[in-house]
Amino acid sequence: MTDNSNIEKKVEELFNLGAHLGHRKNRIHPKAKKFIYKIENQQSIIDLNKTVVLLEKAKKFFNELREKNKTILFVATKKNIASFIEKICQENNFFYLTNKWPPGFLTNFETFLKNNIQKMQKMREEKEKGEWEKFVKHERGKLEKQLRKIEKIYSGVSSMEKLPDALFIVDIKREKNALIEAKKLNIPIIAIVDTNVNPDLVDYPIPANDDAAKVVEYIVGELVS
Repeated sequence: MTDNSNIEKKVEELFNLGAHLGHRKNRIHPKAKKFIYKIENQQSIIDLNKTVVLLEKAKKFFNELREKNKTILFVATKKNIASFIEKICQENNFFYLTNKWPPGFLTNFETFLKNNIQKMQKMREEKEKGEWEKFVKHERGKLEKQLRKIEKIYSGVSSMEKLPDALFIVDIKREKNALIEAKKLNIPIIAIVDTNVNPDLVDYPIPANDDAAKVVEYIVGELVS
């Protein structure tokens, strides 16, 4: 459990990164009000004490998943955070989708597995074995282009063989399709929730400014540490 001195330290760290800066008053979701400390100059100010407590709760669940060797899929397609998410997922063996969310990825997973993920694996193997050398130059170029296109979207899930056990989402408004699909399949969701969304849609909400890359990096770093 996080003690009071540690809570104060983390609140200060998050404050210095701008985690408390929510959306303007006219964009606040009614159900996000429970995480708002006050409105200042028409801007919502997030209660970072609640953020730290909920982050600790999310971290406990996150660690339980890891201890049981469960799979976690990170979904973060914002350009300012995508490369960081890719790096931390690669270092910790998490699955990730950072280019775009393929509609039906969860609800129609078997099709994606066969038509895209397994196809990518097969193409990579054929290339490594030199099987592409039998083709003329422009045909090899077409294969390279096709592989790059698939890898751009699916490289972060190339070894995924079944549905993930949980999702971590940055910005559930932007990633609404991932959220909807996960909820349909009862897959637990951990997410950073800003004041413009309904936090009740998430199993483990972490209220914070999800537009600031440094804030997202801090929260993800806390989760995986």
